Amino acid sequence: MAESTSETPVLDLLASMTADSIEASSLDAETLVLVRIAALAAVDAPSVSYLLNLGAASELGIDPEQVRGVLAAIAPIVGTARIASATGKIVDALDVALEVAEIDEQDQQ
Repeated sequence: MAESTSETPVLDLLASMTADSIEASSLDAETLVLVRIAALAAVDAPSVSYLLNLGAASELGIDPEQVRGVLAAIAPIVGTARIASATGKIVDALDVALEVAEIDEQDQQ
């Protein structure tokens, strides 16, 4: 097994996997992020996964209505429990993002 030269080997691996996935996909960036959000709901992903992907969505100009549209579209497939869970985790992720922004603002003062 190769030794890691980084202090964040798991994050580095995830970043590499994500980059490889993006490169291998024929989807445009907006569709790719929306599909990833749908997949997060389907696998009942943790809040931090939403945080990362919603950040990317925001950078691409994807608005909350589009995210709601994705959740509505997949609801008949994944079920109401997964959609309710996803919605709660998105709220948690947004709370974390707001807290981080507030801390950054305080640090800059």
